[in-house]
Amino acid sequence: MRRSMLGRLAVAACSLSLLTAFAPAAVAQADGGGHDRSYKKVGYFTQWGVYGRDFQVQDLEANGSAGKLTHINYAFGNVSPQGRCFTGNVPGEADAWADYVRPLDAANSVDGVADTGEQPLAGNFNQLRELKAEHPGLKVLISLGGWSWSTHFSDAALTPASRKAFVESCIDLYIKGNLPQDGARGGAGAAAGVFDGIDLDWEWPGSAGDTDTTYRPEDKQNFTALVKEFRTQLDAYARSQKKKTKYELSAFVPTAPAKIDAGFDVRRIMRDLDFVTLQGYDFHVSGEPRTAQQSALRARGDFSVDGTVDAWLRRGAPANKLVMGMPFYGQGWTGVSGGGDGMGQPATGPAPATWAAGYEDYKALKKLADSGTYTIHRDRRGGHAWLFDGTTLWTYDDPQVLRAKTGYIREHGLGGAMFWSLDADSADGELMTAVDRGLRGR
Repeated sequence: MRRSMLGRLAVAACSLSLLTAFAPAAVAQADGGGHDRSYKKVGYFTQWGVYGRDFQVQDLEANGSAGKLTHINYAFGNVSPQGRCFTGNVPGEADAWADYVRPLDAANSVDGVADTGEQPLAGNFNQLRELKAEHPGLKVLISLGGWSWSTHFSDAALTPASRKAFVESCIDLYIKGNLPQDGARGGAGAAAGVFDGIDLDWEWPGSAGDTDTTYRPEDKQNFTALVKEFRTQLDAYARSQKKKTKYELSAFVPTAPAKIDAGFDVRRIMRDLDFVTLQGYDFHVSGEPRTAQQSALRARGDFSVDGTVDAWLRRGAPANKLVMGMPFYGQGWTGVSGGGDGMGQPATGPAPATWAAGYEDYKALKKLADSGTYTIHRDRRGGHAWLFDGTTLWTYDDPQVLRAKTGYIREHGLGGAMFWSLDADSADGELMTAVDRGLRGR
């Protein structure tokens, strides 16, 4: 849970000055296939969500999300102190049990058939394989890092030799599917075909991330070289397999201009990345002393989605490679004083919540909104919403906010939408449906 919560809750302080001018770009074009491919719809599936939240891969089929997604980012793969991709059963560091060892019964399997003790691939990886069989246009990427697991990225990217070895290890483990043996599970090629590419979630090259994450001034040039190394090796492997389509390569990137400039040579990395997913949330978090928006579409003199898009465009990113991040959760404060609608007021701390103080899934916030205890407030100009009961405030995205955001994507020719995370949606996939319909112009 630490990998998801803290990874999305922490945004290091930097200048709040964001330029807001924006020039519309050409609308992204469709590329065919079984899905509506005009826009990317990228959802994060959390490895640990199968436990407390009991959100299984099969739930994406049950709630209708699987048929609306173009990409699933599996969160996360870790990087060892030696600068290698790895897995295993190491508490807090790797969970092979969830990934490919854990057997699922028929009720929790995509294909309705229970896993056996003899099959080499079980767990989430096997379920993702089954989901792809049901939806041939769906792609699955392994997302490397996240807030807590970016610790060793800087070391792995430090030299040409370390980059080459790191990339080789990731391709071997996830693309070739050569998993460590765990009883009957794993072995050479056990997960081959599960993953269609790699997502780099290094938080952050060249600037501070989690407390134990190493960063260096040279991370910017090393990240550029690392992206190139991934592109080169992925393309070479695709050619060796006579693969008709390339393996995809993406990255999760920050909103703050200071962090962009410290770690990202935008024009160069965008040549090798198929797309980037923009941080569109955690502009403010529940650890701050005053309530504030966490994901506004527009906000003068503050972080916003529009400001993030503009910052990347001004640095040379093509509009159709920018995929807008959207939260399927909210940030919350309690002990809010000062009256009014609660926004911008002092608070005593993060609000109590199901999984972590100050962080709540949309499905729980929807119940609060429907309870009659909270009032829904909207900043229609800014494009964000919040709930307030006089003491506790939650800032979040609901379907109405997402309709405004998908309209912005279409108007400005962006590449699509990304959401953290799929397990936070309602049981009927309300947010996923809103995004899908919005991108279709419905």
